Amino acid sequence: MKRVTVKDIAKAIGVSPAVVSYVLNGKEYKVSQETVLKVKAAIKELNYIPNLTARSLVKNKSQLVGVIIPQTEETSQLLLTNPFYSEIIGGIESKLRQCGYHLLLSGVDKGKSYLDTSVQRNLDGAIIMGIYQEQFYEELKQAQIPIVLIDSYISDNYFYRVGIDDEYGGYLATKYLIEHGHRDIALVTGSIKRDGVNEKRFLGYKRALSEAGIFYNPDYVFDGLVSFEYGYKAGIAIAQNHKKVTGVFASADLMALGVIKGLTESRLKIPEDISVIGFDNISILQFTLPLTTVDQNITAKGIKAAELLIDLIEGKGDNESKEKILPLRIIERETVKRIKDK
Repeated sequence: MKRVTVKDIAKAIGVSPAVVSYVLNGKEYKVSQETVLKVKAAIKELNYIPNLTARSLVKNKSQLVGVIIPQTEETSQLLLTNPFYSEIIGGIESKLRQCGYHLLLSGVDKGKSYLDTSVQRNLDGAIIMGIYQEQFYEELKQAQIPIVLIDSYISDNYFYRVGIDDEYGGYLATKYLIEHGHRDIALVTGSIKRDGVNEKRFLGYKRALSEAGIFYNPDYVFDGLVSFEYGYKAGIAIAQNHKKVTGVFASADLMALGVIKGLTESRLKIPEDISVIGFDNISILQFTLPLTTVDQNITAKGIKAAELLIDLIEGKGDNESKEKILPLRIIERETVKRIKDK
């Protein structure tokens, strides 16, 4: 079936294609109200669908924003199996849609170029999550489009950034366990890489221990994939090999759920035998178990990143404030028990 064009609409009502274009592009003041009504009626009757690609070439704007998630670990894990990404993307998409933009979601495998994804799709801007200092940032500048980074510890002032104080978050979670009488505290976290989110939370964990005069035991640190499966394996290992541990800080709720499964399958009760605190406050917790966790308001982070990017695209960016840090808080539920000091 042949696609209806602007010329078809113009011919149907006896006006020039330019008149139809005025109506389609919000310049109705250039034609009479009677003609506007005729054009709109013809658009509806002929089932005209705008060619967004052609319009983007004319306006030099695609109304398309890329959300790019680099795979920083050797894994074929699907992006949206991690509820953190689902929620943050939901926040981004809702704000973009509200402002008339569309989202293009793309995963980029470890070692691949971000530039191809950003440029070849004619994006108006891009939001990139969780890239690390070790990776090549200079290629992103070549895209010459506004870019906002989420959860990235890069010192280059070229980029706008949205995130949280991850070191403080790790400190907050560990301190909470310490304040509840725990001294033998295990950490289950993602791969600890220089200047990455997991390293920051690990450093916060160590700071809380040091501040409380607790010896740091590297045997209590389990770092691997940020996944339920790895959390489960770590829970089994803690139950079997580290009988003194009374508290576990899992640096992502997804891992915390796995830890709890591993511990309970090892016949340990939560929190009677061992306490667990997570990080993120993913919304799925309201349907699973009452996990005590560090809340970072994931959806709000996505909305803030989208707001910042839209401002940049539309020339409203604030050069004085290129980094937006969102607050953290402890959500107390039922997986941490207060114990007496040993």
